[in-house]
Parts: sequence; C-alpha cells; structure tokens
Amino acid sequence: MRSLIVVPARYGSTRFPGKPLKEIAGKSMVLHVADAAKAATELIEDAAFVVATDDVRIETHCLEAGVPVVMTPEDVASGTDRALAAVDALGVEPDVVINLQGDAPFTPAETIAEIGRAVLESGDDAATPVIRLSWEALDDMRNHKIAAPFSGTTCICGKDGRALWFSKSIIPAMRKEEQLRVTKGQSPVLCHVGLYAFSLAALKRFASLPESPYEELEGLEQLRMLEAGMRIRVVEVPEPEINISGVDTPEDLALLEKLLRDKGMI
Repeated sequence: MRSLIVVPARYGSTRFPGKPLKEIAGKSMVLHVADAAKAATELIEDAAFVVATDDVRIETHCLEAGVPVVMTPEDVASGTDRALAAVDALGVEPDVVINLQGDAPFTPAETIAEIGRAVLESGDDAATPVIRLSWEALDDMRNHKIAAPFSGTTCICGKDGRALWFSKSIIPAMRKEEQLRVTKGQSPVLCHVGLYAFSLAALKRFASLPESPYEELEGLEQLRMLEAGMRIRVVEVPEPEINISGVDTPEDLALLEKLLRDKGMI
C-alpha cells in the first residue's frame, strides 16, 4: 500500500458531541467523508482508506454501511495523532498517510489525491492545500474575523512551493493594497485548508515532538513541523463548490445545509 487515507472520527466533541453521526441530507457526516475518501483512492495508485474512531457507536455505524473502520485509543491528542494510531492498529507501512478531517464532508476527492501525490513526487515531509482568495473573499474573511478572530488560517509560501508560515492572522500584510486591487485579479492571500498528507516517517516524527511555542500561541499544529525544520509542500487548489472549512458546531451544520439547499444539492 502506497497511500492510506485516515478519517479521524471522535464522538466526544466538546462543542458538538456525536458530530460524526449527525445527518447531512439524510446521510451521516462520517459517511459523507468516507465517500470522499473512497473516491480519492480511485485517483491514487495503490491506496486505501479507513475511519479511525474511539467510539463503538461510530464503529457499528461504519460497519453497517460497509465502511472500513478501526478502533483507536480515546486519549490521543489530535486527529493527526489518531491517524498514526490507526496505522499502528492496522499494522501497515504506507509510504503516505493522508489525514482527512472527519468534519469536512465535501472535500473534493481530487484535492485529497493531489496532496498525496505531492508528497510522493516531491519527497517533502508533508503537503497541504490552499485556496487563493479573491478580493471579495478576502473582505469576507476580514469581516468574519471581527467576531471570530481565530477563524480561518492563512499561509505564505516560498518560490520553491514550500510553506514559510501559517497564521490565524491574515498574512501577508499589504502596504499597497489599493494599487494591487486595480492591477491584480486575485489577492495574494492563501487560505489554508486543514487537510494533510505526511510521509510515514514524518508523521511518526511529528507525533514524537512536543507542542512548539508558536503552535501553542496560534493553535496551529502545522507550526510544530515548521519550527522543527520539516518541509511542507503547499498545493494551490480551486475553491470547492461547497466551501466550508469544517463543521465544528450545530450552527456550522445549519450553514452547510443552507449552502446545499441554495445550490440545489438537497
């Protein structure tokens, strides 16, 4: 197996208990994500996927739907750690492990596959996608951050296509923004999508490292990798049809269903 897509699905979310089993358009969130993972395996050579959970209710739900699932410890620190726990529980040694968040039900399969291929082809430690914001989308992000300053993550990368930094602040700052708005069709701001592919060695190293200073300050685990000198390949992808970063609360779920209705998808 060259690539394994792991869907971490924890039952005990503080803000939204039982979130993986909540229904969207008549299907549970975890099964929507599993559909995306399965579709992505068809775009990557020698790939498989599995749901990694800590709860028998999610395990039973997946088994009844014919979705591969593995039980992992309840006390793992993050979805990334649960992805490694799934690898260990399965006893496999994939070249690449893709951590597909269990609350991102409409992640395009091509985006999942593209970051997996990026790690295989580049030899970098990890890869993650970004979306270049239009000026209108940048304005929307700024307005949203007035009420929720820690929503949305931005990224800057070097000419070599590797990440330089991630932040909950909007980076880069622009001294000549008015001029840029006239001369550039899109903003230079890259919005980060919380999806990662790791080489297996990099995933093991990441999990062994303590929380880093800037990771703690910003609440972004990818900063642990950068602070440790690890290389993250940045993959620019098109804005998806359903652009919502994750479903963290019942309000997010209501927003997602509204987006689906507005687009005639339910």
